[in-house]
Amino acid sequence: MHPIPETADRRAALGAEITARTGLDAATVEAVLRAFYGAARQDPLLGPAFAGVEDWEAHIANLARFWSSVALMTGDYRGQPMQAHRPLALTPAHFARWLELFEDTVRAWLTPEGAEHMLERARRIARSLEMGLIPLNLPVRRVPVAEPA
Repeated sequence: MHPIPETADRRAALGAEITARTGLDAATVEAVLRAFYGAARQDPLLGPAFAGVEDWEAHIANLARFWSSVALMTGDYRGQPMQAHRPLALTPAHFARWLELFEDTVRAWLTPEGAEHMLERARRIARSLEMGLIPLNLPVRRVPVAEPA
């Protein structure tokens, strides 16, 4: 069986199906992001991560492109989230709080189907970023040194 080619038409068809099933569209995604990041910027744990954002409107536009690509299959985002988050010194507590606040926001703003759609993606994103940014604290493996003969 041959893989289905990734085309703009296919992405548009997938996006239309997602919109029909969840009620999500680009305007709704942006509104949810504005609500979420507005709260995140005020959060005692998460807020400091946004202190360096100089142009909030440009940042929201970039986040909206990212989330539209992730949630609506638009293919509009061309960035590197891992590198963007690397300088922030995030901890597991940051990811847990981010997901908690994100879940509260999407459940308040979206249909149950839309909230679940966004949450499934948010959980994957958080897991991927956390695994990529936070080194595992593994014990040092001691390799026996061979005695000289």
